[in-house]
Amino acid sequence: TAIAFVLAVIVNQKFLRGKGFFRTAYYFPSITSTIAVSLVFLFLFQRSGAINQLISALLPGADVRMNWLDNADGVLHNFLGLVGIDSSPAFLADTSVMGLSLWQWLSGPSVTLFAIMILVTWTTTGTMMLIFLAGLQNIPSDIEEASRVDGATALQRFRLVTIPMMRQPLFFVLTIGLIGTWQVFDQIFVISAGGPQKTTLTPAYLIYREGFQNFSMGRATAVAFLLFTLIIVFTLVQRRILKPDRT
Repeated sequence: TAIAFVLAVIVNQKFLRGKGFFRTAYYFPSITSTIAVSLVFLFLFQRSGAINQLISALLPGADVRMNWLDNADGVLHNFLGLVGIDSSPAFLADTSVMGLSLWQWLSGPSVTLFAIMILVTWTTTGTMMLIFLAGLQNIPSDIEEASRVDGATALQRFRLVTIPMMRQPLFFVLTIGLIGTWQVFDQIFVISAGGPQKTTLTPAYLIYREGFQNFSMGRATAVAFLLFTLIIVFTLVQRRILKPDRT
């Protein structure tokens, strides 16, 4: 959401040349087949793929063979390992919540899930950008001019004028983003099938697996009902917090 908002602000600038090209380039991944894009990402994130080759080029002398698509290690744990923290502090290892230690809870997404997050972010940012762009272009120009005459800096105009005027588009984007996050399926189906060690098992894929692989329609229906309830609850919470204007 933040990336989409920043891109929308950039392509909305009057001095920017080639606006049509940039808007098309940012939006194009959103209309491309999800399955096709996922297959391309499978090729890019292989051990000998372009991503590891790029990292090797940026870090000369490093032998980078990261296993992106079958790695259950947490991203945060890997980062802490780079700075010399290879084991859990005692208070994190000894404190358990719902059967997992705090160290396990703080592992962050798995490396595989992180790669899928990059893919999903790239394919959805363009749609959100267009929605934000429509909202930015709907802000009356006289309000911007009045704030400029009053001596507001660019940062003040953005914080005190642009963001408050974008409350409705922000609520809409956050709502569809939340729903889309809970419903991620295509990328999981193509890339990981919920693995490794269930670290990429999304509710949508769980419904598919229980209903069409394990032939347990009752369990799949229960998960679908819980997913529907969660989406409704989180949407109402967002609406309560943002309180979008109805006018």
